[in-house]
Amino acid sequence: MNSKPRIAIIIGSTRKSRFAEKPAAWMLEKAKAHGAFDVELVDLADFDLPFFDEPASNRWMPSSDPKAVAWQEKIGTFDGYIFVVAEYNHSITGALKNALDQAWVEWNRKPMAYIAYGGAGGARAVEHLRAIGVELEMVPTRNAVHIAAGSFMAVHPMGQDGPMEGIEEAIAPAASAMLDELEWWAKATMTARQEQKAAA
Repeated sequence: MNSKPRIAIIIGSTRKSRFAEKPAAWMLEKAKAHGAFDVELVDLADFDLPFFDEPASNRWMPSSDPKAVAWQEKIGTFDGYIFVVAEYNHSITGALKNALDQAWVEWNRKPMAYIAYGGAGGARAVEHLRAIGVELEMVPTRNAVHIAAGSFMAVHPMGQDGPMEGIEEAIAPAASAMLDELEWWAKATMTARQEQKAAA
């Protein structure tokens, strides 16, 4: 198997005033530089997803809403995901939870990693996201990037609004460890899915 894993960096906030583009762009650069992946930025704001209103998950029956189907078709092209996670009230955004609920088949047996920010560096939101991923039969990585406290205020518009490069010393080692782990799981699950498909 010579093809690189295809990885989506999913921006999980759709607010007009969101901060997410800044860490997403930094993560995209780091993931490309890592060299193991084909990487694409996927923005939830581009999909205009309705609130989940299907009779059941597409684990049990095909979805009927064309917007949900378009979302499924998009995320189904990837072998793993890095979620850009904003923490809202100790959890993930409603937009991200809805996007996760809109699919099952496409998420299944693929790894998920995270770059998070907000209260406690987004750690509480990531813990919720990991639990959701387990239910979707994804593979949550142990390693994650957390932008917290002084680092967060150094790059956030309501703080110093500095460049992400200014906090690399604090977050780059975590990014490197996360990407290495994501590579291992992406390749392992790609191989397993291909073997399962060949045996079917």
